[in-house]
Amino acid sequence: MENITRVLVVDNNQNITTKIEKQFSSHAVIKVVKTINSGKQALDYILNNRNEFDILLLDLILPEIDGLTILAKMKDQNIKKKIIVLTSYKKDYTIKMTNLYNVNYYMLKPFSMLALETRILELGDNTLTKRTELTEQERQIHIAISKLLHQLGIPSHIKGYSYIRESVFLFYQNSEIYGGITKEIYPEIAMRFSTTASRVERAIRHAIEVSWSRGDYDLMEEIFGNSVAYDRAKPTNAEFIATIADRLRYDNKLLHI
Repeated sequence: MENITRVLVVDNNQNITTKIEKQFSSHAVIKVVKTINSGKQALDYILNNRNEFDILLLDLILPEIDGLTILAKMKDQNIKKKIIVLTSYKKDYTIKMTNLYNVNYYMLKPFSMLALETRILELGDNTLTKRTELTEQERQIHIAISKLLHQLGIPSHIKGYSYIRESVFLFYQNSEIYGGITKEIYPEIAMRFSTTASRVERAIRHAIEVSWSRGDYDLMEEIFGNSVAYDRAKPTNAEFIATIADRLRYDNKLLHI
């Protein structure tokens, strides 16, 4: 169990705690040890089970006892944990107050599960998540994505190129997030490149338009089929990303036959 990061989730919204618990139910290194919706119950658990969790995901607006009070009590009791505050309450004063209690990260709702996973892995103590270099397989996937994007006519100097490359890689790793490309992939890419989700969406759309005007038509027809006909609409961002990821999976399977 030394490689497991144990997470305690405290949030007033039961839908959020259930979603987080479900998201990490089969995760390799993240384990949700408990979800709590009450501030008083959360404080009781923290005071009596300080060795049972490594990271605290804490909402500030809670019934009975609020999140700031919990942070203050933890400081008084010298309970030192990695802390991610999850809240829709974004007053400057409140953010400054959380800084008094050594909060590691402040995430505004709504947040993506991909972004939350990234923050947990960064704060985790296990060696599996501390590596900064890509594995050989991941490098090969990135190379394949870059090659395909160049063949499709997307120049590497425009922002959309990098955004598409990272989006395809994320989708390649988890095809189940197709319906969450707007809610999960865009915010994750925005966070990685210090921009906004709307700018990510626009840059990707621009890159697809560039591709449609200068890409390898035969390759485009092979990958996207009839959708490349000029009298038909271009694929949406989600369709473009998902189709390229599926093509890479298909090519990968052929290499391993």
